[in-house]
Amino acid sequence: MITRFITEVNTKFNPFSMSSRSTRLFLSYLPPNARAMGMQINTTLLPRASTEPNSLSVKFKDGKEMKLDGEILGIKGIIEEVDRHSRALQKQADLADG
Repeated sequence: MITRFITEVNTKFNPFSMSSRSTRLFLSYLPPNARAMGMQINTTLLPRASTEPNSLSVKFKDGKEMKLDGEILGIKGIIEEVDRHSRALQKQADLADG
C-alpha cells in the first residue's frame, strides 16, 4: 500500500465487533513510522455495547478525503481504493519531476 501521500487517517470503531475488522486491519497496514513522517492518525474506540457505525476517513496531500465503509468494501476493497488514488498522485509527482 502506498502511504506516502496520506496526510490524515481518522477511525472510529468498536474493537470487539466483527464488522470493524477491516478498519483494524487497515490500521495495521500503516507503517510503524507513519506518525514520524507527518501522518496524523486519530483513533476513537467505541464501547462494547455501542451501536454506532464504524467509520474510516483518509485524507491525501491533494486535499481529497475518502470516507470508506469497511463493512461493505472489506480490507481488499479499502486498500484498492486508497492505492488507486495514491497511484494517481504518484503519476502526477513523476510527471512533475520528469
